[in-house]
Amino acid sequence: MSPTPDEILPTLADDLALALRLADAADAVAMARFDAAGLRIDTKADRTHVTEADLATERAIREILDAERPGDAVLGEEYGTSGDTARRWVIDPIDGTHNYMRGIPIWATLIALSVGEVPMVGVVSQPALGRRWWAATGHGAWTNTPADEPRRIHVSAVDDVAKASVSFQSVEQWRDVDLLPALDRLTRAVWRDRGYGDALPYMWLAEGRLELVAEFGVKEYDVAALAPIVREAGGRFTAFDGSDRLDAGSSFATNGILHDDFFRLTHDEGTA
Repeated sequence: MSPTPDEILPTLADDLALALRLADAADAVAMARFDAAGLRIDTKADRTHVTEADLATERAIREILDAERPGDAVLGEEYGTSGDTARRWVIDPIDGTHNYMRGIPIWATLIALSVGEVPMVGVVSQPALGRRWWAATGHGAWTNTPADEPRRIHVSAVDDVAKASVSFQSVEQWRDVDLLPALDRLTRAVWRDRGYGDALPYMWLAEGRLELVAEFGVKEYDVAALAPIVREAGGRFTAFDGSDRLDAGSSFATNGILHDDFFRLTHDEGTA
């Protein structure tokens, strides 16, 4: 007996191809209003900002998903959750809204597909910089080149904390969770530390340019697209507590080799 249409599930390669098309559509919408005069900006209930571009970009992604994957669930920053299935698309239409609204080109659209709560596909698109990164489990991690050719990426082979370069996002984040002593130990132990912010440092980690990115106060839609790219590039991506949960409110991404060393350094008060 031939399988029914409902039994013919898309492959991860199919899902990745769709995610890349979603990113194309999102780029077109977001760039149309980037650094535009009269950009409409509102304040949400949690006192963060949202622009007309955030809303329009998520709507554009959802419209395509409604047509291409009508049976899949969707979680988006701006319009919440629709559906309840094992396959769930996770969207942050503009990660870095505050940069976007100030005309700073460091912002991204994040698109992920989780299957059984495990992120399997991730796309990070930064059209204002002309950069994009993508991955699917078992398919490697990739980025575009200036000639728009795909290039496979891999985390660094740095195996000494003293030679590592790290991104801690912001001092305020660490203060808010009472971890300034841990941040102090970290920054004193490594070669170089910077607070780059948002999705970009995770992509630099996946490209082998950083060895650790740690962040607090994040939602699932902030990190779901990042995890498959870091992991397929050979790194490790956990929450700060070491769990694999994406809803733990934190992230702890490394080149893998130094993951345990960084974990001990930031969690053990007796480690210098």
